[in-house]
Amino acid sequence: MEPPAAGQAPPFISAESRSSQMWQFVWFFFNLAFVAMVIWSMFMHRAYADALHRGDAPERLRLLRRRRLLTAILAAALFVAASAAFLTNMRLNGYRNPGRRFSGELVTVPGRLATFRWQRRLCYRHREGTASGAVRQQRSRSMKPIKWLLVVALILVPLLGGAAADTATARAASNVLVLTKNSKQMVLNGTIHIGAQPLTIRDGVSYASFASMAARYGYAVSYDAKTKESIARTPSGEIRFRMNTKVVNANGQSLTGQAAAFSLNGSMMVPIRTWALATGSRVSAAGVNVTLAWDTKPSAAFSVYPAKIYTGDPVTYVDRYSSPEGAPLLNEEWIGRQEVFLDPGTYTITRTVQDATGAWSDPFTLTIQVHAPNQPPVADFRTDKDVYRQGERIEFTNLSTDDNTKDLKEYWIGKQEVFFEPGEKAITLEVTDEEGYASSVTKTIRISDEVLYTREEYGKLFTAIGDMFPVDGKSVLNIPTLSYDFHSEPSKMIRSNSPELWTSEGIAYDDQFQGDIRLLFHNKNTTGYPVRMYLVATNEGYRTATFGVKHFGAGGPDQYEDNTGKMSTVRYLDSLLSPPTVKYTTVKPGQSVKVLTEISTLIKPNLIYSAYADVTSDQTLRFRVVVVADGKDPIKELSRLQLMPADGKHTRGSFNNATREIDIPGVLGGKAERIVLGDNKLDPYLDGYDNTDGSLQLNRGNFGVLYKMNIQLAPRTLVALNPRGGLYTGAFIVNGSLVPVPRSGWLRSQDEAMVLYRSGNYRETLNLTYLIASGSNLPITMIFQPLPAEKS
Repeated sequence: MEPPAAGQAPPFISAESRSSQMWQFVWFFFNLAFVAMVIWSMFMHRAYADALHRGDAPERLRLLRRRRLLTAILAAALFVAASAAFLTNMRLNGYRNPGRRFSGELVTVPGRLATFRWQRRLCYRHREGTASGAVRQQRSRSMKPIKWLLVVALILVPLLGGAAADTATARAASNVLVLTKNSKQMVLNGTIHIGAQPLTIRDGVSYASFASMAARYGYAVSYDAKTKESIARTPSGEIRFRMNTKVVNANGQSLTGQAAAFSLNGSMMVPIRTWALATGSRVSAAGVNVTLAWDTKPSAAFSVYPAKIYTGDPVTYVDRYSSPEGAPLLNEEWIGRQEVFLDPGTYTITRTVQDATGAWSDPFTLTIQVHAPNQPPVADFRTDKDVYRQGERIEFTNLSTDDNTKDLKEYWIGKQEVFFEPGEKAITLEVTDEEGYASSVTKTIRISDEVLYTREEYGKLFTAIGDMFPVDGKSVLNIPTLSYDFHSEPSKMIRSNSPELWTSEGIAYDDQFQGDIRLLFHNKNTTGYPVRMYLVATNEGYRTATFGVKHFGAGGPDQYEDNTGKMSTVRYLDSLLSPPTVKYTTVKPGQSVKVLTEISTLIKPNLIYSAYADVTSDQTLRFRVVVVADGKDPIKELSRLQLMPADGKHTRGSFNNATREIDIPGVLGGKAERIVLGDNKLDPYLDGYDNTDGSLQLNRGNFGVLYKMNIQLAPRTLVALNPRGGLYTGAFIVNGSLVPVPRSGWLRSQDEAMVLYRSGNYRETLNLTYLIASGSNLPITMIFQPLPAEKS
């Protein structure tokens, strides 16, 4: 059959040709649907990856997984359908495989030269009466848009799929960390590291070691004991985790993580997704591997100098740029930077940097305060009068000012609240600001010959409770002494004070007791090396014993004996006022246990330690006061330790009736009277025994004895303490309030007295509780006398 002339339509289109065209359009439809479904599948994959990164609820994740699977199945089905349509179309167009590698035909196109067209492994046959050259040209033209669509699809699918896949996992991340389930191996950018703990799955949550994760990210790890937080820190920020809580603090922002951190074999384990949330990392899981990816940004940190900036002064900017990749600085952008600030106020400066890899930092912002130039302060004060009588209180008002500093340091010369000699008194005030600028002023007041109060009268009337005033020590002896009686409460006390100087390790005291007992310790370490003191309780009976600590007070270790004696008394009496919760320890039969661990503080050479304790036991226990070098176990050392010999000067032993209540009849304060305490006459020393050798002991000074006094006071009565044996210190409980003796320092001589109490305008009852402080000297005198009349 001859082909039609050029430009002439074929005489007919066969049914086979129409069927071929239909399958071409079917293939076109399926191919287009396939491309659309692939794109939609990639978006679903991205949505699922983002949900994983955010730590969405499991229900949400399951829904996204189902949708992702459905789109993948549909895409695969459409691909199969498009392939089937393509193959059907090829068959209708005469596809065959002749078994030859190449076949060709000479094609003559009107108006063109004859060309020989080669086809690789494909050959079309001509069916007589079914096709002509024009038909083949028509088919060729109809296939062109489909061919271009196929090319576009083949290009778009990898690009879109690849982009989405990269987004879902590690979008061009500069760091990739791969963890493996139940393995300590951590692969960072291809380098293998070994973590502290393996990747652990707990309740469906993946955990890793906090310290190991921080090390891989380049964070420095520390611990805040106050807040009980583990901290991972870099120059650009910090992350704070705390045990057993989901809340995480990242760079000052509170975040709620996936689950709470917990401890595993001494390591803090943190949820991986919580770590990713705090660090801005992307996380994905595949099989037994969990992958974290993050971009490493440079730091734009900087600081300014000087620390305090004044207007008009040049400002130095100190570059603290850093790049985890070690890349040099490429670009930087500043907002608010000035080399000189002309006006005072608050300024915000922001810097952003770009390193040589092209990565930009987060903005780093610094807020500074610019001050007006500092001016020296102006010192000034005033008194309420210019002329005062002797013994008249002077009121001072500080009027000093400064431009920047609110709290000026003040130093007075010649200032007294009262003068007892006539004449001109020059008083100087010097004030200094925080930068060292100073100013001073001197003013003069005049003290007349008129006397309002003598020195002693003024002290009795106006000295604060716990403070000292001068007295004539000899005249105190002329005050009549009151006798008194006392009765003892059934109580027991053990005093461990001999030897007072420890020269070696050993057992300082050995005794046994049951019930309530008061313990007194007072010793100095002269061994030449640090030691600790322990109280070891041994149950030599057949029943489990319960040991409890009711009250405790300690002083030292300190180089000054007076300090340790004073502070142990102050703290013990304060414990009586505010009793702590009793702490109990069980001691089983045959067992030795360290009890009263409060006394086991480190005592360095030549330091003194003093303590009181009220303890109790429901069974008889053996107690040993053990002194060993720091780091040794006293229980393991017991068998080799020897009893320390007593020094013959101080006391150790057990004493009964260690609580005394002094009875003073009548009303005191109507006239000057005094009572003497600790003189071994009206207040005799306790006698007891040393259980280590059975020897009789005298509790010299009655140290460790608790005294109670109830006294009736006349209106306007002064109660004062006056030391008679030398330096004295300690404390009293006065009507339920703790009064240190004295409030500051010590009572040093007989010419000093301390105000203990003043009664008001009505009769009162005075309740006193006290101990004789270790290291103090006896006796002491308690003076009761009428207050001088107040004058105006």
